[in-house]
Amino acid sequence: MGDRADAEDAAQEAFLRAHRALASYDWRLPFRTWLFAILINRCRTAMARRARRERTVVADADAITRSFVADGGEALELRDEIERALAALSAEQREAFLLHHVEGLSYEEMAEATGAGVSALKMRVKRASERLKVLLDEGAKVDDRP
Repeated sequence: MGDRADAEDAAQEAFLRAHRALASYDWRLPFRTWLFAILINRCRTAMARRARRERTVVADADAITRSFVADGGEALELRDEIERALAALSAEQREAFLLHHVEGLSYEEMAEATGAGVSALKMRVKRASERLKVLLDEGAKVDDRP
């Protein structure tokens, strides 16, 4: 989601919604997948709401540079570079990549949670991985300039 507070809010809302809907849960299905479906929907809604609220984002490069501290500065730069690369992906690719590689969901679980087909999800993860490699390689080349 790009913002820790927004992610925490979405997670909290997802747990509240899951609690309220627990009576309608089909116990034959994996609970984890059902819960992720709720969380994904909450994240999508929050992202759409934020996109409407913030049509333009202006990044102050000097402020970003000043925010780095000597200790851990490289780690912060790497994290920022990864976040920028993830943000450059389409929403579908970012969602599929994170669900598979960060959350560890199988493609079948992802399909149940998102409503997309397994083959489409595999292609999204593949394309996201390829795009991230290019973006991160470009970032490394920029950093290597004298």
